[in-house]
Amino acid sequence: MDQARNRSGHGKNVRLLGRGRERAVIDQTIAAVRTGESRVLLVHGAAGVGKSALLEYAERSAAGARVMRAVGVESEMELAFATLHQLCVPLLDRLNGLPVPQRAALETVFGMREGSPPERFLVALAVLSLLSDASEGQPLLCVVDDVQWMDRASAQVLGFVARRLLAESVALVFCARERPQDLLGLPELEITGLRDADAHALLDSVTHTRLDQRVRDRIVAETKGNPLALLELSRGLTVTQMAGGFGLLHGDTLPGRIEQSFLARIEALSEQTRLLLLIAAAEPVGDPDLVWRAAGRLGVTPATALAGGTDGLLSFDVRVTFRHPLVRSAVYRSAREADRRAVHLALAEVTDREIDPDRRAWHLASASAAPDESVAAELELSAHRAQARGGLAAAAAFLQRSVALTVDNARRAERAVAAADASLRAGDLAAARTFVDIADRYADSEFLRARGHLVRSHITFAAGFNNEAPPMLLTAAQRLEPSDMDLARETYLLAWGAAALVAADEESLMAISRAMRALPPPDGTPRPIDLVLAGYALLVTDGRAAAIPTLQRAMTGLADYPTQDLLKWGWVACGVSCAIWDDQVMLDTYVRAADVVRAAGALTELPIYLASLGIATSWTGDFAAAAAIVAEADAVAAATGIPIAQHTKLLLTAMQGREVEAAQLIAATIEWAGADGQLMGVTSANWAAAVLYNGLSRYEQAMTAAQASTRIAELWVSVWVLPEIVEAATRVGDEKAAREALEKLADAAEPCDTDWAQGILARCRALLSDGTAADSLYREAIERLGRTRLRPEHARAHLLYGEWLRRERQRVEARTHLRTAYTSFVSIGMEAFAERARRELLATGETVRKRTVEAPSSDELTPQEKQIALLVRNGLSNPEVGARLFLSPRTVEWHLRKIFAKLSISSRRELRDALPRGEYEPTP
Repeated sequence: MDQARNRSGHGKNVRLLGRGRERAVIDQTIAAVRTGESRVLLVHGAAGVGKSALLEYAERSAAGARVMRAVGVESEMELAFATLHQLCVPLLDRLNGLPVPQRAALETVFGMREGSPPERFLVALAVLSLLSDASEGQPLLCVVDDVQWMDRASAQVLGFVARRLLAESVALVFCARERPQDLLGLPELEITGLRDADAHALLDSVTHTRLDQRVRDRIVAETKGNPLALLELSRGLTVTQMAGGFGLLHGDTLPGRIEQSFLARIEALSEQTRLLLLIAAAEPVGDPDLVWRAAGRLGVTPATALAGGTDGLLSFDVRVTFRHPLVRSAVYRSAREADRRAVHLALAEVTDREIDPDRRAWHLASASAAPDESVAAELELSAHRAQARGGLAAAAAFLQRSVALTVDNARRAERAVAAADASLRAGDLAAARTFVDIADRYADSEFLRARGHLVRSHITFAAGFNNEAPPMLLTAAQRLEPSDMDLARETYLLAWGAAALVAADEESLMAISRAMRALPPPDGTPRPIDLVLAGYALLVTDGRAAAIPTLQRAMTGLADYPTQDLLKWGWVACGVSCAIWDDQVMLDTYVRAADVVRAAGALTELPIYLASLGIATSWTGDFAAAAAIVAEADAVAAATGIPIAQHTKLLLTAMQGREVEAAQLIAATIEWAGADGQLMGVTSANWAAAVLYNGLSRYEQAMTAAQASTRIAELWVSVWVLPEIVEAATRVGDEKAAREALEKLADAAEPCDTDWAQGILARCRALLSDGTAADSLYREAIERLGRTRLRPEHARAHLLYGEWLRRERQRVEARTHLRTAYTSFVSIGMEAFAERARRELLATGETVRKRTVEAPSSDELTPQEKQIALLVRNGLSNPEVGARLFLSPRTVEWHLRKIFAKLSISSRRELRDALPRGEYEPTP
């Protein structure tokens, strides 16, 4: 046994043979962290190639740094945040230093407190802050081994953290056999087999006879220089077998060959020793006390199990550890099914029901050979706990296993619906469909069948079959009415939102709206959702005039509706402010919604709210803030891996008049959104094109694009584009098209007594009027739009009035309005419209020098730097900025230093002068 241990130790050292390049990368990583930089590295390679030895080298080299280590465990893959908990345990004493929402998120997922499930991105931000705080006094080396067995929740969180590290003294080194999906895109270091010379040297060090050169070459070639294979393949072979190569005839491929080598050693052990190894393989924590107590229940004692040693395959210290992860898998997979069940049952019996109920339930499930209601019920409870911690993948796994162990068909259907819903929210659409099918098969009530249909509808919507989802959601809502009216109402609202957002015609939206009209009135005082439902239904069935009073009441109620409701259906309800044409309420609504969703860490939903906020902000003419929102949306998309439509960027670049950039973005969006069936993306792109080409005075193109935006059953962009049609059509002499667009605009805006609605309507009516009527309408438009926050629309009213006055030969007054428009466009940053106004001024006979759109001093800042600068200028602290932008406070400070240097200032206070509010009005 001592000889085996010595050979194992020799192997660990010798596996660094010839690893000069790899060690240099590790050395550079450690050196960078010591100087205050962050480093992330994904080390990957085949089993036994020497990854773990390289990690041990990193730990030995990290003198002066604090080393934290976590290991993925195959049997813990379904336990949410298990690996993350290992990594963070040494830092839990620092939780009190985190912002309250972040601290609460970590305490919840680690089971330290009760609470609603936090968004995993809020958990990720908390971990980022925790690591940043810990690295203030001492550099950190965080090593995560066996990433291929890390639970999905931990992988998602650590992947997010890895992509956000920037200015912290933290090195995060992952080790995996293959590139994990959640860590793709990180800096990589691939570990391959040893070079031939090093492989030959290693093989010589573990063989006791001279090998035939051709046999030696074949061994090195077939093992591809894998150090563990070279160390292990010679075990158990006679000198003759080695010399002639006959012992290799029946070898399997790597890592199967290595595992076979371990299996041969395992089979040579006594039955009691093999059983001890199986207990250790099935117990994920590596707790010696737990292993021995479970062993005792199976009649295994140290005296009998360790009498002949373990051939160096297993060792007991503070933790129970295997010679190599392949030993664990070889032990577990080669065991008889009955033995595995007996071991899991013993482990369940010695696992504390109060301290570790989820591992106990998982062991019980693994021990069950047939359906067992008591175990199924425990798994269901574990799923609830996992959901409360935000472990959706773990919850889905517990529920899926619970379904398999359920005896009663009705209970199986209930659990199958829950498993389908959890699988859907975890992103596993295939599993969700499977369990919806199971629910359909065993459901014995209409309510269960309706819930299953609802989940199936959400699966369809999530999968992108957008035209199919609205009618499916409508059917689900109708089926839910008799048994759960509240859930039915929420489903109706989601169905309406899906139809309004993506439907290709009006039939689906009309059918949903009629069904909503037919709902019985709610008991008591209507809630915000009741008013939104009623208002949206009227909007479609009876028109805006009928809907506006109800929608205005709804808007009042939505001012402070709960976060839980906002996260469920707020993306639909927020559109009320646009429907009633109130620009101030619209901006306030989207600011609050984005803040709430951002604070909840709901990054998968945040892009929807950022798109609406970005459009509203662009309309105010605050292009700096709009660009910062675009940057935030891009950062969120990068963090989540979910591509988003560039709604804000489309409108922003079009309003800026940047023809080349805008035209490319418009064309690309129309192409991919059209191919993907996302008609809202096509509509937004055509709206942006209409704005762009009206600014460039290319009215035929503007009209074509604008009219394309009205061919969808959508109630916002298809209305906002109507003024573009009126303007373009009048310029090309198509009065019929202009009047048709004006009539539609009047239907949408006339019922709303707001300056936005009436100002736009007056401006468009003026384009189709003559004489004193036109003059009066233009003046009304300028007055009304001047009372809004919509600076670009106000400037366009001055431009149109100035153009009309010039044609009416009133050149002096025309110059006044054209000059006002020109100055406004230049200050806002609307290049194309500014040039259009300049040409009109020249036509009046005024000499006007072409001015470049004013470039404020902050134009050197990147969009993210500008966003940080604006937030700091408005009084937010570094932790508050970091929480909002999903950065660590230390990274915010790093950006601030760069911002100060670019602006030639030295303090936060000086940002007020560098970014004056007149030019950089922030998002409220």
